[in-house]
Amino acid sequence: MKLLEGKTAIVTGAARGIGKAIAIRFAQEGCNVAFTDLVINEAAEETEKELIALGVKAKGYASDASNFEDTQKVVAEIVNDFGAIDILINNAGITKDTLLMRMTEDQWDAVINVNLKSVFNFTKAVQPTMLRQRSGSIVNMSSVVGVSGNAGQANYSASKAGMIGFTKSIAKELGSRGIRSNAIAPGFIITEMTGKLPEDVQKEWAAKIPLKRGGTPEDVANICVFLGSDLSAYVSGQTINVCGGMDM
Repeated sequence: MKLLEGKTAIVTGAARGIGKAIAIRFAQEGCNVAFTDLVINEAAEETEKELIALGVKAKGYASDASNFEDTQKVVAEIVNDFGAIDILINNAGITKDTLLMRMTEDQWDAVINVNLKSVFNFTKAVQPTMLRQRSGSIVNMSSVVGVSGNAGQANYSASKAGMIGFTKSIAKELGSRGIRSNAIAPGFIITEMTGKLPEDVQKEWAAKIPLKRGGTPEDVANICVFLGSDLSAYVSGQTINVCGGMDM
């Protein structure tokens, strides 16, 4: 039996990168997938086709995760189309890295809104459905930078640390209704974004990691499968670092 057979998940920011890897892994485990991205472009359409080819129900939705009303609307649409929401993966995120002395208010606000407010928006929107079901798993994509900070990423680090506090609070609020809430803190993951870094920078990163390599999006997706499935039925309020031992 597949680990997520018959479940339905929402994955935000899933047209490519880690979000796409999570959506694909979920579909491989029998999960129906509703995914969102800012626009449904060719990449998103391709993701939708790949998911459907795996034999599950899947659909991409254009949604601004940082907009409260937009999120309410898209979640209502997903509930109408899929009938249930068993798993929410809050993965939508951006970076606008610079030292604090150069950081503008817009750079701060944009990162906080997309990375942190989106988690509030989507969790609040799925809450009524999960409460009715008396079950659900919420997974928030934090970062090792949210656990230990990083120079030049005050906005990103604050948003990811905020996610961890939110995760623990929701675990305490909703645990009695059978709803679990956990965070994942990925380390140096090789994606399109990090793949653009010069090779010597990538090697320098890998040298600092006990496992001596960057992670893959699939490494993160596998932990999402664990947290979304009944294998983690007694795991809530936790932050799991997926970082090859970089942050202990």
